Amino acid sequence: VLFATCELGVFDLLAEAPGPLDVAAVAAGVGASAHGTEVLLDICVSLKLLKVETRGGKASYRNTELSSDYLTTVSPTSQCSMLKYMGRTSYRCWGHLADAVREGRNQYLETFGVPAEELFTAIYRSDGERLQFMQALQEVWSVNGRSVLTAFDLSVFPLMCDLGGGAGALAKECVSLYPGCKITVFDIPEVVWTAKQHFSFQEEEHIDFQEGDFFKDPLPEADLYILARVLHDWADGKCSHLLERIYHTCKPGGGILVIESLLDEDRRGPLLTQLYSLNMLVQTEGQERTPTQYHMLLSSAGFRDFQFKKTGAIYDAILARK
Repeated sequence: VLFATCELGVFDLLAEAPGPLDVAAVAAGVGASAHGTEVLLDICVSLKLLKVETRGGKASYRNTELSSDYLTTVSPTSQCSMLKYMGRTSYRCWGHLADAVREGRNQYLETFGVPAEELFTAIYRSDGERLQFMQALQEVWSVNGRSVLTAFDLSVFPLMCDLGGGAGALAKECVSLYPGCKITVFDIPEVVWTAKQHFSFQEEEHIDFQEGDFFKDPLPEADLYILARVLHDWADGKCSHLLERIYHTCKPGGGILVIESLLDEDRRGPLLTQLYSLNMLVQTEGQERTPTQYHMLLSSAGFRDFQFKKTGAIYDAILARK
């Protein structure tokens, strides 16, 4: 319901309207049938995504505070791009959840005809889908960036590198919090090209982009390496390979900041993180992990002084040093 309502543009239509709209006005505004629109709007009311007012037997609808904040494209905390990505990619993979459980692997071949080993070929299957995903990550860090970047004092790391940093959303947040830092965003060439084409950077003197594959190409020098929503995509072997590469490049005394949604040690919660882990099964090679599992991966690569902090939000922070 949420994906469809976002795709149709219902929340944006209601945000732009001078007052509540009836079914006919919403249906006309989004180019949909009156019957289908009425059913959808009433379900949105039950889900507390919309409010309804009935006068003279006629219902009119408007956004709730929640939908105004997160489901309209004009909001600075909009999550519309992430929801559209999830609706077009994640949700389609979830239709093969039973097969994913049986086979223990992602469902890209069945869903998109893309080999299971090529994780981001499915996500980046067109220029438009790649842009959508990069915009989605912009939205994620607009809401969650500050909590993970302030979990530890990162001002002691003047030179940072965001590996797989996409369009630089986390880098922008980092520069705003730590104005003395400089940060390199390291990502594959097509992502860097898309970032430069479609995203603006007022912080250009503090942020630069470098093209490369972090599994095989030389990594930029830095005092701190950031891995945000990266390790959960990969099996332990690939994670260890990446962490060992970072360790060898990292300066003595330098650090690594891992940003992920942490499972409880018994793996029975939080529920959202468990669901994310199931999503990793249908979409990636990886899984969500406990603090102890990350500790083992980092210490095996050579890192020490392991610390983690649960932020109380979706994503948590881990810091370790060389």
